[in-house]
Amino acid sequence: MRLILLGAPGAGKGTVAKLLTAVDGSVQISTGDILRVAVKEGTELGKQAKKFMDAGDLVPDQLIMGIMKERLKEDDCLAGFLLDGFPRTIPQAEQLKVLLSDLGIKLDAAVNLDVPRDVILDRLTTRRTCVDCGAIYNVKSAPTKVEGVCDKCKGKVVQRDDETEEAISNRLDVYNEKTAPLVDFYQREGLLMDIAATSSEVVVAAIRERTGA
Repeated sequence: MRLILLGAPGAGKGTVAKLLTAVDGSVQISTGDILRVAVKEGTELGKQAKKFMDAGDLVPDQLIMGIMKERLKEDDCLAGFLLDGFPRTIPQAEQLKVLLSDLGIKLDAAVNLDVPRDVILDRLTTRRTCVDCGAIYNVKSAPTKVEGVCDKCKGKVVQRDDETEEAISNRLDVYNEKTAPLVDFYQREGLLMDIAATSSEVVVAAIRERTGA
């Protein structure tokens, strides 16, 4: 599978990606991950990106595309890949289209996980994260056995600063302004697969039916 996963913060892209990688060995790729790896490995592009990251600035598209090009040429992408949270803007999508064409790679679909805003707000404001091991819980659907204590490592479980209702509302507004237009872009490209993401299993089943995976 060669897919782009679209959807607002909290739509479940990460969960769906993990389920899909287990299906056929596709690799999950997020810009955050590849930037961290490039910086850690000290590649030339990684060194350039680090300057922007250290200054708290956004990494320019040109650098992101350079790092993405190197990542997509790695052997593990031959089995397929899932782009999680990338592209984020129309200019990135247009550059990605050129990059994939240059690499001779054909996308199967751009999957849009359509989740109502109130569901996302409820899902993220009730989410809690362990500060030590990163385990994720939910005070409603998957609480810790002991309140505030991680089941796995006994670390402190907290609500992240970016998962308060105010912060999430702001993130959703930014998404709707900058990233949601990608849905129209990929619809015009004939690649859009719009799924009402009632559950991760439903999404995975729909994707497998479309791609034959």
